[in-house]
Amino acid sequence: MYRARLWTVRQYAGFASPRETNARWKTLLQSGVTGLSTAFDLPTQLGLDPDDARAGGEVGRVGVSISSVDDMKALFAGIDLAEASVSMTINAPAAVLLAFLHVTAEELGFDPKALRGTVQNDILKEFAARNNFIFPPAAAMELTVDVIEFCLQQMPEFYPISVSGYHLREAGCTAAQELAFTLADALEYVRASVVRGLAARDVCRRLTFFFAATTDVLEESAKFRAARRLWAALVPEHFGIDDEKARALRFHCQTAGSLLTSQEPENNLARIGLQALAAILGGCQSLHTNAYDEAIGLPGAQSAHLAAATQHILAFETGIANTADPLGGAYAIEALTDALETQSRALLKEIDALGGASKAVAAGFYQRKIADAAFRYQRDVESGARKIVGVNCYCAPADIAAPESSIQALRPEMEAEAREAIARVRAARDPQAVQRALAAVEAAARVGSSRMAAILDAARVRCTLGEICGALKKVYGEHRAP
Repeated sequence: MYRARLWTVRQYAGFASPRETNARWKTLLQSGVTGLSTAFDLPTQLGLDPDDARAGGEVGRVGVSISSVDDMKALFAGIDLAEASVSMTINAPAAVLLAFLHVTAEELGFDPKALRGTVQNDILKEFAARNNFIFPPAAAMELTVDVIEFCLQQMPEFYPISVSGYHLREAGCTAAQELAFTLADALEYVRASVVRGLAARDVCRRLTFFFAATTDVLEESAKFRAARRLWAALVPEHFGIDDEKARALRFHCQTAGSLLTSQEPENNLARIGLQALAAILGGCQSLHTNAYDEAIGLPGAQSAHLAAATQHILAFETGIANTADPLGGAYAIEALTDALETQSRALLKEIDALGGASKAVAAGFYQRKIADAAFRYQRDVESGARKIVGVNCYCAPADIAAPESSIQALRPEMEAEAREAIARVRAARDPQAVQRALAAVEAAARVGSSRMAAILDAARVRCTLGEICGALKKVYGEHRAP
């Protein structure tokens, strides 16, 4: 089961504009980064254009603002899409952003079929933890399967979903819960794809996973080993598949942002290094290390460089990446792996009894488990039972000066610039072509067939993210949490 790893360095750039992100990407590529990952701002994640009244004050705050193909082209200007692996952190409007990327490749002269990367496209964890949803659950699942189907047929080198335990863990769940909920979600996506007519084997071969790495080095290393064992067993149990590639668990890992502290942020350098170590010892294929000052704000150039350098030190100065499963056979690791597998199996049984992940999320099962675990953790921190250095114990003396931070300063004019950019897009396009394209998106949604072809055509004539999502809302409505 364990093999030599492909270990890549990944850094995302979360800045106000596509051009700013593009500039940071080029700098990171020069420093040895082999994958590009972008986080989109909150309006983009919610399907809103920057000139929407609901987007006010949030444009570019936690990621890059993308509202049209022109924004996506600016994001990748001068970057060789034939060589880069692109990861997009987008969920509810994943179909639209993937269409923007596809059209960008077309217009820049790259073959979309050769594009490599991943789109997150994991809507169940949005309902369970993040709450960045747009459409009701049933419609959202249909759009998720649209992306899976489209990638299998039209973008065979692109992974159509990254089933994400990271956000569940950041919301407060335990290691065993992260495993169970993530794998249950993956099973649900495969089932939904099979209902669409896709082969379970083909879908499983293109699944990727995304986990958190916390500072509990031994438990986290064991967690990743348990995840591989569980998935290798669950695939044949649920789908009757005995295919090595379908049973393989491919996963990206990110260090735990929720464990970074704004107090004495330089301590986070040690935390991030240990979290990355746990991920590597556990066998991750792709790794993202957070910047030490992310508890305060968006990272600046220095802290982003330190984040990448942390991985380079681990990769090239320690030797830990030279051995597959370096902790295998150690009593503590084997015992923890067995325990996590047993605990996760018990939770998976409860989820199955509720009818699967979708029904478990709808019933609030995930949410209650996460809330209870988060409460226990916070209670222990506040009581001092759980030690957080620099927060509730071993605080630095007042006369020790903290190092200067290089936090990214957001330009106050960035929101106005984004609005001006989308106004230029609207002014330069064919209004009649736009209306026809949006009507086709709405019609595809009403018929219930895959919406990707219509969304692609809408992207080509410069329909915006908000307009395309608006056409879908006419059919599906908007979801409101109960």
